[in-house]
Amino acid sequence: MSFLSVLTGSFSAPAAENPTVTMIEAAYRHHGLDARYLNCEVEPEALGDAVRGARAMGWVGFNCSLPHKVNVIQHLDALGDSAAVIGAVNCVVRRDGRFIGENTDGRGFLTALRTVVDPAGKSLVVLGAGGAARAITVEAALAGASAITIVNRDPARGREIVALLNERTPARAAFVGWNGTYRVPDGTDIVVNATSVGLAPDLDARLDLDPDSLRPEMVVADVIPNPPRTRLIRDAADRGCPVLDGLGMLVNQGVLGIRYWTGIDPDPTVMRRTLEEVFMNVAQRS
Repeated sequence: MSFLSVLTGSFSAPAAENPTVTMIEAAYRHHGLDARYLNCEVEPEALGDAVRGARAMGWVGFNCSLPHKVNVIQHLDALGDSAAVIGAVNCVVRRDGRFIGENTDGRGFLTALRTVVDPAGKSLVVLGAGGAARAITVEAALAGASAITIVNRDPARGREIVALLNERTPARAAFVGWNGTYRVPDGTDIVVNATSVGLAPDLDARLDLDPDSLRPEMVVADVIPNPPRTRLIRDAADRGCPVLDGLGMLVNQGVLGIRYWTGIDPDPTVMRRTLEEVFMNVAQRS
């Protein structure tokens, strides 16, 4: 008998609104694993110490969320293929005593997206140019998306992703400056919010986007899991759009992470049900 638990967790700031711990620990319990997932508040200046601490304590891996997805790379031993292309890490795995950076953002999103639409041959508008946007657009491009438009306020960050897509994937990519209220062009197939607008506690925050430019033939997705029904999701549903909330992406990221860390394939229905129950209880209390 061993009393030593397998240790995993998450480094982010802020961490209090991150619901990942509930679904990961639910999966651990469901599969009878003696494992823990620690949700840790880690400020940017303490990230190196946090990674060194995880090494010292024998963690088998951890997630990285905002604002650490790029800066964590300097504290790791190597990158997996997808993380190297994307240039961002959200999942770290210990292999042979080394911490290897992976990226499950894009693959988690793509798995969820395919429950609604296959991106092959489709045109995407992606709002934002951070780590999630990079991962989603790279994976969508490699999955056959024909055209990708990056909409962002910072031209340098937006054009960097566009250059990456045009140079390393078969998709056609273009940048549009987000200088005022954005209208989604007619003919767009998939709209993705990859910004943090609408993340708890700013539950009613609205993107600077004209909701009337959303058409019923457009699939509208939001990466924000907390709350699942963001203002964008509600606006899109009101206009007849098929919608995809952030829970699908989060659950599929969790499935990949647990597989990396433990070697088992967890039950995603247990993980999603746990998140839905958590958010239902929060809604009833508010």
